[in-house]
Amino acid sequence: MLRKLFKFHGGVKPQTNKEQSTTAPIAPVPLPDRLVIPLHQSVGGPPRPLVQRGDRVFKGQRIGAADGNLSSAVHASTSGIVRDVTPAVMPHTSGLTTLSVVIEPDGDDRWGELDRINVRAATPDELRDYLRDAGVVGLGGAVFPSHLKLKPGKEGSLDTLVINGAECEPFITCDDMLMRERATDMLKGISAMRHMLQARDVLIGIEDNKPEALAAVQAAIAARGETGIEAIAIPTRYPAGGAKQLIRVLTGIEVPHGRRSTDFGVQCFNVGTAYSIHEALEHGRPLLSRLVTVAGNVNAPRNYEVLIGTPMDHVVRLAGARPNTDRYIMGGPMMGVRMPAFDVPVVKATNCILVGSPALFPPPPPEMPCIRCGECAKACPADLAPFEMYWFSRARNFGKTQEYHLFDCIECGCCSFVCPSHIPLVDYFRFSKSEIWAREREKEAADTARERFEFKNLRQEREKQEKAEKLAAKAAATREKVAGETATPAAATAAKPSGDDAKRALIEAAMEKARQQKAQAVPKNVDVTSPDVQAEMAAIDARRRAAEHSTEAPPPAGQA
Repeated sequence: MLRKLFKFHGGVKPQTNKEQSTTAPIAPVPLPDRLVIPLHQSVGGPPRPLVQRGDRVFKGQRIGAADGNLSSAVHASTSGIVRDVTPAVMPHTSGLTTLSVVIEPDGDDRWGELDRINVRAATPDELRDYLRDAGVVGLGGAVFPSHLKLKPGKEGSLDTLVINGAECEPFITCDDMLMRERATDMLKGISAMRHMLQARDVLIGIEDNKPEALAAVQAAIAARGETGIEAIAIPTRYPAGGAKQLIRVLTGIEVPHGRRSTDFGVQCFNVGTAYSIHEALEHGRPLLSRLVTVAGNVNAPRNYEVLIGTPMDHVVRLAGARPNTDRYIMGGPMMGVRMPAFDVPVVKATNCILVGSPALFPPPPPEMPCIRCGECAKACPADLAPFEMYWFSRARNFGKTQEYHLFDCIECGCCSFVCPSHIPLVDYFRFSKSEIWAREREKEAADTARERFEFKNLRQEREKQEKAEKLAAKAAATREKVAGETATPAAATAAKPSGDDAKRALIEAAMEKARQQKAQAVPKNVDVTSPDVQAEMAAIDARRRAAEHSTEAPPPAGQA
């Protein structure tokens, strides 16, 4: 019974250039003199370094621990000595650096002690944690941590698990060769994923220009005797390998922007991810290597199994780069990015090293004005209006570009491929996205600063108010204390003298106090009761009274 297939909007049919790299089997790559392993190789936070300069490491040893749930561990690709933990140029057009572990191989390629897990006894959560620590991420290009995608969603189960074997971009054949040579192990990984997701059906989508891979997968399914797994040939059309496009082709479901495929009972994984999950669960091997296509301006295009951290020029040398090579592109000609140097390392996201030359990739024709022909809109698989987004991106009107759903753009390059004016539309869209992200970061920083300033002012006002309330309470308590000490009964208050009487009473009290002080001033060794003392005191009093009388009535003038 033939399964009904659906169509997605747009798409193009560029020349595939795949035959050259599929004539020879997958080959191993000899150990290089140096491995540079970036710690940040996936979506999410960068792992925390677990080694330092001078440490001896073994193959499979964890050198970077996952930092939080949205992160994935990193491991040593071989045994050797850690020569440095330092920023190194990462494989990105920007040429920026990222913290990396530099290992000098010892040539023994000796495995360390590997963590093992009983797949049949472990719970799905335990399996997901194990895959996080094994460094398994999506190998289809997005490098999203796989343990997060292996959660079935709110319903607790999925209707359909979609496995992406389309590999639609020109030149790239690593997934094709994986399915041809390792289909059985890939299916074992798919079975483990199906168990974790509780998926009812599994659909493996393979473009019909890969008949050998399709036949190998179908034979492996038949040999295992599993039900509910089906390998399906889909029409060759770029970008059929996009997750949303493949889900649309196989199930007819369109996943809108802002929604997850698990909301519709579907999840999508790459065939390389399924194989790496099998390696981790069955053999305890973390993600140390991946298949990489070397194609383009080389004498012998081929697929290699490459250790993570191997310099790209070391791999290209095996395929025989031609003298006029002027660039390396990580990925294909549609979505690949130019490398800043030839010796940048292979990472988990490296599915292809496309060797370029002026003859293979000549300079683009000069950009001409947009004629609004609409060809870009016809080719857009996301059903957008690229010409409108182009005008607003060019005018730096980023709000309008978002109104035209800029972030629905998957940057597949179909619009640039068909543009008769040779406008690099994808470059404009990438520029707009980066500007919007930068402005959002600035706004977030400004909002944070404003919130901190407002909180500081609020705290100061609160402290000031609390201080004023404490002072007011203290003053009130003092007034109550004074009032309590000076308060008298009403009758006593009414009897209290006032006016002249009050003054006279005060004078008499003062005089009485002076008399008491005078009496106290008499020497203690004098007997005041003796007749002589009494007579002397009487004479003194008489003289004082006479002096007072003479002061009150002075003698007439002329009398002595």
